[in-house]
This record gives sequence, structure tokens and C-alpha cells, in this order.
Amino acid sequence: MNTPTPPEHTPSTGTSPDRLVRLLVVLALLAASAALWWPAPAEAARIKEVASVQGVRSNQLVGYGIVVGLDGTGDQSTSAPFTTQSINAMLQQMGVTVPAGTTMQLKNVASVLVTAQLPAFAQPGQTIDVNVSSLGNAKSLRGGTLIVTPLKGADGQVYAVAQGNLIVSGAGAAAGGSQVQINHLSAGRIPDGASVERAVPTPLNDGKTLQLDLNASDFNTARRVANAINKKIGSDVAQAIDGRVVRVNLPPEASRVAFMADIENLEVERSIPSAKVVINARTGSVVMNQAVTLAACAVAHGSLSVTIATTPQVSQPNALAGGQTAVVEKSDITIKQEPGALIALAAGTSLADVVKALNSLGATPQDLLAILQAIKSAGALNADLEVI
Repeated sequence: MNTPTPPEHTPSTGTSPDRLVRLLVVLALLAASAALWWPAPAEAARIKEVASVQGVRSNQLVGYGIVVGLDGTGDQSTSAPFTTQSINAMLQQMGVTVPAGTTMQLKNVASVLVTAQLPAFAQPGQTIDVNVSSLGNAKSLRGGTLIVTPLKGADGQVYAVAQGNLIVSGAGAAAGGSQVQINHLSAGRIPDGASVERAVPTPLNDGKTLQLDLNASDFNTARRVANAINKKIGSDVAQAIDGRVVRVNLPPEASRVAFMADIENLEVERSIPSAKVVINARTGSVVMNQAVTLAACAVAHGSLSVTIATTPQVSQPNALAGGQTAVVEKSDITIKQEPGALIALAAGTSLADVVKALNSLGATPQDLLAILQAIKSAGALNADLEVI
């Protein structure tokens, strides 16, 4: 009986599962570590994000108005007499004459200031949002309606007219001497509450040149903006005048809109800003940008506290002394100074090194205000200090 011969075993030329797993792990480690040695891409922004067209801007509008329909939370007539005068003037325009000497007790009316931003290229008939803020002592503007209010510009001309129902995000209630309030009640907003009545001319179609104003003064950024425009449109189209102004030669009026659309979307590489540390002395906030570096220095910081405790005591005279009983105060003054060790801070060449060095001091944000100023005075902080 013939027995079939088993097939010969041929070694596989493929990759085993264990070897494939090891290869994937190695590739993952290489990809994760690439961020440490591969140069990071330069941060780019569009021209519209770093510059604005001179003359193409919004304009502030303001007006004085009256809010009616309040639920007894309006101005008090005795404390805000201008509210009563405004009501009398409005009623006279409507043919209603209030007898002389009449004392009006108005509880549902409030005097307000209305503000708005008139955007560039706004045309008559378009609507804009308005903000309404109480001018007197009204408790709440919730549920009120703004009466027709002309909004004027800096030149005294009327550019919009506002009217509508207020939207107040706050809420409140009071009873029996107790009061609960959420958010702010004396200011509100009217979406699309004003209608534009007059347009503001813009210099886009005037002259043969246009000026781009950079948001921050920087010679390198100005040069890069001019180079980006010249590379896209043609040489000698844009010229950097100084660290903030770039002058652009405009084509004929027929194609200026398309020309500006092409320019504002060009990408430019952001320049590294100058090193700056911004300190808010009121809140204790400290903010520094990526260019801040620190030279080697030594810092010792301790805290000094002074405690004054006053305790009232009764001075009782002797029964035969004929004096009077009096209350006197006894003051105890304690001065406590905590020791501060001298800590050596290594030179920090990056923002992470600076943060690590300052954290090693263990100081509070309020203490950092004094420490950073002292380090700056010693010449070890390579940045400008700005106190706001």
C-alpha cells in the first residue's frame, strides 16, 4: 500500500507577528520623538489678521433715550429730575401739556444712554445692535421698551435711530428686606435695534494708493507684508513706509474689490514679538510671552506681617476715688518675619525654563510682582515690564 508523501515545509519569507509588533512600536517611538528634534513650522497668519485698511473702520454712536414699561423699577423722580424733564419734553411733542407745578411720580420710566458701533460700509436701511445702560437710579431695566432715540456720531450728525424691547440677562427679586440678584439688571441689549440712516464714506475708492496699518509696530512684519503683496501682484506694488505702515498702489476702481480680496488673504509669517512681561497690580496677574528669558541670578524672598490686636477693657476706679467707670483699649502689636532662603536661579533660555525657575521660589502671584521688578532692576530679566 502506497503512503502519500507529506509536502515539504518551505520556510516563510513573511514577517512574523512578534516582529511586526516590534516594528510598529519602534515606528511609534520615532514618530513621538520627532517633535523634539524636527523644526516646528513657522506660525503664519493672513494679512487681514495682522493689518487693517486705513479709514475702513467702525464709528461710535451715542444717544440719550427713555425706557418705558418697567415694573415699578424705574428712576425715582426726586433723585433723577432729568427723567421728569425728558417725559415733559416728549409729551409736549405729542401735544400733551402737563400743568405747571405738577409733581409726577414716575416708577415705570428710566433715563438711559444708548451706544452702538456703526460698521464700515453700512448703508441706510441696515440694522445694527445697540446697548442700553441706565443713567439714573433705576433698579432694573428688565421688560422695558426703548422709545425712538437718535444716535449721533462725533460730528453731531444723526447716523441711526434706535427703538425696541430690551433683553436683560439678569434677574432679581426682593421681599421683606431680602434680595436676590443674578447678573446685571441696569443694562441691556437690543439686537438689530437701530436702523442706519446715513452712510459714512470710506477712502477705498479715493486716490491711487491705500495704506495698511499693522496692529503692532514691527519692521520685520511690515517688510514681510510688502514682500507677500509684491510676490503675488507684482514688484513695486507695496512698500513698507515704517514699522506700522505699508503703502499699496491700487489698480483702477473697477477691480479694487477683487484686488483687496486677494491681498487680505495672503499669508505672512508672524515675527517673534519683543520680550515683555505684563503685570496687573490690582489682580496680581502676571503674563509673559515666549521671548522672555532669564539670566543667572540669586533671589531671597521672605514675608513680613504686622498684626495689631485691640482688646477693649473696663477701667473700674476705687469706691472712694470718686472716678468714673471707663472703657479703655489695649493694643497688642506683633511683628513676624519669615526667613527666606537664598535660591540660585539658573539661566533660562526658554519660557518653560523661566516658569520653572519662578515656580521654584514658591512665591504667590502677589510676591512675583515684587520679585520680577527686582530681577529686572538687577539686569537678569531679559524683557520689558509693563504694569497695567
